[in-house]
Amino acid sequence: MKKVSIITVNFNHSHVTDELLDSIFEKNTYPNLEIIVVDNASTLNPVPAWIAKYPGITFIRCETNLGFAGGNNVGIRAATGDYYFLVNNDTEFTQRLVETLVATLDTHPEVGMVSPKIRYFDQPKMLQYAGYTPMDYFTARNSCIGQFEKDNGQYDHVTGKTGFSHGAAMMVKKEAIEKAGLMAENFFLYYEEMDWCDHIKRQGYEIWVNMQALVYHKESISVGKKSALKEYFMNRNRILFIRRNAPVFKRLVFYVYFLTIVSPRNIVAYIKNGDKNFPKQLRNSIWWNITNSRDSSYLGYKP
Repeated sequence: MKKVSIITVNFNHSHVTDELLDSIFEKNTYPNLEIIVVDNASTLNPVPAWIAKYPGITFIRCETNLGFAGGNNVGIRAATGDYYFLVNNDTEFTQRLVETLVATLDTHPEVGMVSPKIRYFDQPKMLQYAGYTPMDYFTARNSCIGQFEKDNGQYDHVTGKTGFSHGAAMMVKKEAIEKAGLMAENFFLYYEEMDWCDHIKRQGYEIWVNMQALVYHKESISVGKKSALKEYFMNRNRILFIRRNAPVFKRLVFYVYFLTIVSPRNIVAYIKNGDKNFPKQLRNSIWWNITNSRDSSYLGYKP
C-alpha cells in the first residue's frame, strides 16, 4: 500500500484549516497516511495551538510568506510518502477520496498527477472542475470543464486525460516530481500548477481527472474574489506561463495579442467598474516580465 502525504498551506485562516483537518479525520479511511500543514508566516502563529489540538500531524512554520508554490514545496521536501496529495486549506474531504485517487495512480503507470471532481462548498450541487481543456498558447486561454454547471452526474463517467490538474486538489507521484522538479516559486500565486503540469507532461507523464473522487472547495478564501493582489498575479503569471512553456512563434504571437487586445480591453473594464488601482497592477505585471527572467526568484508584491 502506497504511503500518501497530504500537504496543505495556511495563511491567516487557521479556522479554515481546522475545518479541513476535521473533515480528513471524519471522512478519510485510507490507513497509510501522513498530514503536513505549512503555515506561510501568518500574522498570528497558529502552530502551538495546532500541535495541542492535532497530535500526530506535522506542522511547519515559515518565517516569510513563500506563496502557494513555495509553501507546498516546503511540505513536499518534508514528506515521506510515495504520493503527495496537495490540497488547498479551504477544501473539505469526502469518503473514499484518497483511495480512489491512489487507485488511479497505482493502476496507470503513465499518469503522473490526478485531480478529483470539485464542487463549490457554498453551492454543493454546483461543479467547479471536471477537467481542463488544453491550453491555446497563442492566447493563453483554456476552459474549465463543467464549471458553474449543476452536477447531475453528466461527467461521472470521465476518468482519463485532461489538460491540467486543479491546484485545489492534485495527487502527484513522487517519481514524477523527481523528474520534473518542484513547482516554480516565482509564480507565487496562480498558474503555478498549470506550469507544473506542463513540466510533468514533458517528462512523459499524463495528467488525469477522476470524477469518482470528490472534493468541496471554498473558493477564494485567502485572496478574495476581486482584489489588486489577484489582478496583479493573474496578469503577471499568465505572461510568465507563456514565457516558460510556449514555443517561440506562439510566444511572440501571444505578446502581440496581450499588448494590443487584452491590455486595452482590461483597462476599459477597470475604468468602467471603478477599479482605479487595477491599471497600475496591469502595468506592474507587464513590467515585471520585462525586467525579470522567466526563472528569476520572486521579488515581492508591490501594490
